[in-house]
Amino acid sequence: MRPLALAGAGVLAWGHFEAGWVRLRTLSVRLPRLPPALEGMRIAHLSDFHLGVPSRGASAVERGVAWAAERQPDLVCITGDLLSHPRGQRTLRHLLERIPGSFAVLGNHDYGVARDPFARRADPYDARPARLLADEAATVDIRGCSVQLVGVDPRSHMQRQASPERLADPAADLRILLCHFPRIVERIEPGAFDLVLAGHLHDGQITVPYGLGKLRLAHPRFPYPAGLYRRPEGLMHVSPGLGTTFVPFRFFARPEATELVLQSE
Repeated sequence: MRPLALAGAGVLAWGHFEAGWVRLRTLSVRLPRLPPALEGMRIAHLSDFHLGVPSRGASAVERGVAWAAERQPDLVCITGDLLSHPRGQRTLRHLLERIPGSFAVLGNHDYGVARDPFARRADPYDARPARLLADEAATVDIRGCSVQLVGVDPRSHMQRQASPERLADPAADLRILLCHFPRIVERIEPGAFDLVLAGHLHDGQITVPYGLGKLRLAHPRFPYPAGLYRRPEGLMHVSPGLGTTFVPFRFFARPEATELVLQSE
């Protein structure tokens, strides 16, 4: 039994370590109708903080936010599950103050809708100083171009009532959709948005690697676990997220903060 106990302890120690072993990644993103003035525009994409529950994921969030602040991107976008418990609100406010002007949407954990027994609803929700988009749109000027951001409220998505393309401004030079759930891309009209940003899946969080890839135990058949996906509806980036849920471990699914660098196709 002793070797098995040692092996089990080693596995748990690795999962605990990996939960805080954040990857800071820069990705080139090619868009077909990117205005010349926005060539090289940088977007920091953060997701799934899950603050308020004990986890080394909190240190990953801290490092990811600090890195985004250091990079001084043109835009910071956060795609949901900021809190798993209301006790994380003070930490969240402190972190968001480091990336002023950011835009965010909420996720299912923010409303306590999860299988995670530790999740509690954070209500009323205060995401200041970030601009919270709940089935709303906002337009910012970047390098003299109009960049529109549309955010999906998780409740309307879960009720299959979300229709973000109704908010899309055809006159905007660049249109970005923020939604916690990646499958929103299957419900929008092609061409409504140039870029879709999502999270939710943590790249599986608990995975088993094998020769052709890895088995994601939490979402074994989900089509968009993490990374870039080019679909008829538009290009989508799904963040692996920074925090943890249900268990405070990650196995072969490192937390990540991502900088997307836009380039013309």
